[in-house]
Amino acid sequence: MSKRLTCSTTKKIYLSEGLAEDALIEARIQFDYPAGRGPIAVYQCQDCGYYHLTSQGMMNEKLKKYLASGNVEKQKEANRWLDKLKYK
Repeated sequence: MSKRLTCSTTKKIYLSEGLAEDALIEARIQFDYPAGRGPIAVYQCQDCGYYHLTSQGMMNEKLKKYLASGNVEKQKEANRWLDKLKYK
């Protein structure tokens, strides 16, 4: 049995910045955050040394590019169609 990594912040841990960025983009695709809400960046935690998502600070460059390219909205639409097709 492996030990689950935890942080004193109780936030979800990502082992690398890249994994945290992927999770950040996936969260923006999966959830409909109101304007100005939801996670926009990742940071390395001083307590645990791993990465977390945050709604504070400057928007992550990778997320900014995904949003600007329309890829987040395209993926949301693809997910809506997949959900519709699942229940036919």
